[in-house]
Amino acid sequence: MKIKKIKLFINDNLKSNKVAKEVKEKLVKNKFVIIDDGYDLAIAVGGDGSFLRMVKNANFNNKCYYVGINAGTLGFAQEVSIEEIDRFIQLLKTGDFKIEDIGVQEVTVKTKKNVIKHCSINEIVVRDEALNTIELEVSVDGGLLENFVGDGLLVSTSFGSTAYNLSFGGSIVFNSFHTLQITPVAPLNSKAYRSLTNSVIVPDNMVITLVPKRNNGNLILTIDGDNNFYEGVISIETVINRTIKVLRMKDYNFIQKVNDKFLK
Repeated sequence: MKIKKIKLFINDNLKSNKVAKEVKEKLVKNKFVIIDDGYDLAIAVGGDGSFLRMVKNANFNNKCYYVGINAGTLGFAQEVSIEEIDRFIQLLKTGDFKIEDIGVQEVTVKTKKNVIKHCSINEIVVRDEALNTIELEVSVDGGLLENFVGDGLLVSTSFGSTAYNLSFGGSIVFNSFHTLQITPVAPLNSKAYRSLTNSVIVPDNMVITLVPKRNNGNLILTIDGDNNFYEGVISIETVINRTIKVLRMKDYNFIQKVNDKFLK
């Protein structure tokens, strides 16, 4: 797809607004059109959180491309550094870039009263509403994996494997693998309770089902950093069976990025 129409999603701070002003001026100078609807490319200017908010604001639309310009701190989700802006715009003009499909996690929360659907590109975290120990029956495609007991369970996409998932000892997964990863948060493992202490990686199109067994199903469900409180949860189902398109610089290398962001 030839890129012509662009929308900027700007983080609300001084640095991001300054960078966004520069980017907008250079895009217009290079004959790109800045619009609010019907855009070919969405650009998040800010940190990793701004990228997540952009995709959510765009309703996880897979008809456009997404990219981030890092005006934040780590910027793992942000493809373009401030120093690369001019080069990035030239790549847009020539079409000399890569496109990577990123898996989107689709979440269905069934309560005693209704059914609520969410999407996530990083992770969901399931915890007890009072942050007490939670017990969850965990199944994959109908097969029982475990009866988990601990502080909570995190289910991350491959894209989100380098985010909160990493803090709990989860594995780093290539973005091109459209997986979900079940990662325990402070699991209990004793004579009384037996929970897996390592993460489990599940391929796309396989449904993960979490059924609460305590506290009347009153839970906190954190989706890409946003907390949602639910009463009377019967089950939470999550699966990857759709993707969005993320723009990459032509020399993008996932392994080098991991080394640069986490080890250098």
